[in-house]
Amino acid sequence: MILLQTPETRELALFTSMPAEFRRTGVRSDWADVNQGGRLADSFLEGPVFDAAGNLYVTDIPFGRVFRIDPSGGWSLVGEWDGEPNGMKFLTPGELLVTDYKNGLVVLEIASGKVRPFLERRNSERFKGVNDLVFDTRGNLYFTDQGQTGLQDPTGRVYRLAPDGHLDMLLSNVPSPNGIVLSPDERFLFVAVTRGNCVWRMPLLADGSVSKAGQFFTSYGPSGPDGLAMDETGRLLVANPGLGYVWVLNRFAEPELVLMGPRGASVTNLTFGGLDRKTVYCTDSTHGNVLMARLDVAGRALALGRQSKP
Repeated sequence: MILLQTPETRELALFTSMPAEFRRTGVRSDWADVNQGGRLADSFLEGPVFDAAGNLYVTDIPFGRVFRIDPSGGWSLVGEWDGEPNGMKFLTPGELLVTDYKNGLVVLEIASGKVRPFLERRNSERFKGVNDLVFDTRGNLYFTDQGQTGLQDPTGRVYRLAPDGHLDMLLSNVPSPNGIVLSPDERFLFVAVTRGNCVWRMPLLADGSVSKAGQFFTSYGPSGPDGLAMDETGRLLVANPGLGYVWVLNRFAEPELVLMGPRGASVTNLTFGGLDRKTVYCTDSTHGNVLMARLDVAGRALALGRQSKP
């Protein structure tokens, strides 16, 4: 029998908190009524991503907003619309591609705050509720379509959108697909399966299909893996909101490090930032906070998109 060593633990520190002027205190939202059990959420932060100047962008799902946070922790509103934005990645240096639960994939122009449709439907059918996304270095976009799927309805989907607009459904049987990330060599796709409390790992074949999807990591607790990130050595970082943890897993899915949020924190998503990309920034969604921790390995650089409108 091989006994695993107890992983090192570190505390996540507070980087910044949403200012009171932006909190929608006491305001109901359709999203929170369903996804937060009716809790009066004054915000719900997700989708962290950095620009080249060191500004951090986050979404606020229930109130359809995107904020920019400068390196000193100051907040400004970039855009607001009738949507429920979640994950974000840069499409171009001046545009964010956003997974919007209500509207499909949309593009936010940072300078103007204007939003335009990008991919609203597949074969005239609406998505269940898109969640997160990642680009590969060839310009392919991988994104998850979660909706209200779970163990009672394991029909969540994972898609790949090619730069020429061709859309493939790679998976259609996932109980709540959430965060999504690629291995450094882009040979494997990882998907957080929130209601299955695990992370799936899929080989990407030469013809673009996936094969032999397997359960890479299994967590526990009331809410399973959410956002994912990858460092340059291939370690997978898993935000686990139900525990308030970030698991840092080696290639055998063994936890080498656990980043722990404050008691009651809901650590939903994460990204690498700083000049050397060695600082992890995490959304503590239910408290409107951004947490941080310094690591010894840089995060994998994120690719830009190459898509024209499908």
